Amino acid sequence: MILNVFLGIAQIILAVALIAAVLIQSKGEELGGVFGGAQSVYQTRRGVDKLLFTITVFLAIAFFILAIVNVILSAPR
Repeated sequence: MILNVFLGIAQIILAVALIAAVLIQSKGEELGGVFGGAQSVYQTRRGVDKLLFTITVFLAIAFFILAIVNVILSAPR
């Protein structure tokens, strides 16, 4: 019971952090970039952009794994 509550809270925190990381990444782009607009020039990620991208990937993987664990542990036995 307590583990399910902990997993639920952790999943909510990860979801908010993942949303924030994605929104921060699109901060430097035009409004069209937020809604899937195409970029005309490809740029490599450097410095903070690369770090933020890596953090976003880590958060997405952690959220996915935590969601699977939460489903497995919440299933009736």
